[in-house]
Formats: sequence, structure tokens, C-alpha cells
Amino acid sequence: MSAEGWLKIIGLGPGSEELITPEASSALGEATDAVGYVPYVERLAPRPGLTRHGSDNREEIRRAEQALTMAAEGRRVVVVSSGDPGVFAMGAAVFEALEAGRPEWRALDIQVLPGVSAMLAASARLGAPLGHDFCCLNLSDNLKPWALIEKRLRLAAEADFAMAFYNPRSRSRPEGFARALAVLREACGEARPIMFARAISTPQESVRVTSLGEATPEMADMRTLVMVGSSLTRRFPAGREGEGEWVYTPRSAPSSEATR
Repeated sequence: MSAEGWLKIIGLGPGSEELITPEASSALGEATDAVGYVPYVERLAPRPGLTRHGSDNREEIRRAEQALTMAAEGRRVVVVSSGDPGVFAMGAAVFEALEAGRPEWRALDIQVLPGVSAMLAASARLGAPLGHDFCCLNLSDNLKPWALIEKRLRLAAEADFAMAFYNPRSRSRPEGFARALAVLREACGEARPIMFARAISTPQESVRVTSLGEATPEMADMRTLVMVGSSLTRRFPAGREGEGEWVYTPRSAPSSEATR
């Protein structure tokens, strides 16, 4: 195994190049190989000395093994994800492959470089809906059963967290988000604010604030980050015409909340 190779797991942010960290940009500039899901790899501009290796969305472990193998051969490899690599992305997949893989892989120079997650970018657009305690759930049941998703939804609502949801609705599983909305309405009531932030920081960006009672499953797709407020979350009109609403969750909770 060459001592010159390294592997860096990086986040490309939610979409805009301005939200790629300088640390990640530096790693991209030094890399000989970039590995990732095809749309994310295609975000990287071609340049001499960089080979891009795109693969299907459900090939995370194979992709991680490919990256580890190339790094062991002496290449400088970046594994790219959108957002932050540790949030429902390639960070966990690489370490899963590392733990189960060739013993010599563990001697590699491996680093995880954080990125701006869609959750944080969406929250910033809206104000501060995640300004107090919150939780983050992946609503896809590709890698876990729906029963577990529903259990976690109910417990998060019972704990009165603000919530952020990744992968809410896809063409192959359109019914899941409808079921999630039904659970949330039952647990939180119809007045609770819900926010839909789609393709944040890209030209296709759209943001919508409504209530659980008015929300419909069609308001979300796989490019949408959904947030639901806690019982304390506030919303009010922005001061400038056409700027919509500000949403925030206060930094403190009354002592009565602990006895509810």
C-alpha cells in the first residue's frame, strides 16, 4: 500500500458553489479521483488529472470499497456527497466498508470534511426554525422499516422537538409522506407550522410555509427538505413586501413544558 494515497469524504453543500467550504475545495483541487453518486460527481468541473467515477444511488458500499481500493493504490481520492457527508450520506457508508473490509485499509489517511447540510441551509432561508432542540429523520424506508420511522415520528412529536425530514417522497414510494403527515397531524394538531424548502441555493429554489392541516403530500419530493415546528415555533410576516414569512423557534422553553 502506497503511503501517498489518501481518502477524504467531503460535502458539496446543498447546491451553490458558494456553500462549498474552502477546506472541501482544497481537497477537490488536490484529488486524482472523485467517487460519488452520478449527479454529485457531475457537479465537479472536469480538469486534467481528475478522474470522476459516478455510480448509482444505491451502490454506496461498492462505491466506498472502490474509493478505499484506489486510495490504497496511492491515489488521492475524494468521496463526494451533497450537503454534509455525515448526514444521511457517504460518511457512514465508507466507515461501514472500512470496518468490514481489508485490514490494511485502516492504515490509510482518511478524513471527513464537513459541509453545509440541506437542513441548515433551509433553516437559514426561513429564519431559525431549528433554533432550539430539534431532531432530524430520514423518511425513506429503503434501509429501515416503516414501523420504525412511524415510531420515531411519534416519539419526536411527543418530545416536542422541531423536526427536519430528508427524503420525504419519491416516485417509487409516494404513499410514505402521506402517512407521515397523518401521524404528525394526529400527534401535533393541524395548526403546527410545516415548511417545504426545495433545491435550496440553486436556481430552482422554492420555499413554502403552511400548516399541517393545509399540507399535502405533493408539496414534497426528493429535492425537498421538510421541517415541522415545535409547539413553541413562531411565524410572522417579513417586513419587506414579497419576502414571505420568518419562522423561528425561541431559544428557551417555559418550565411548564417539563411537566406536560
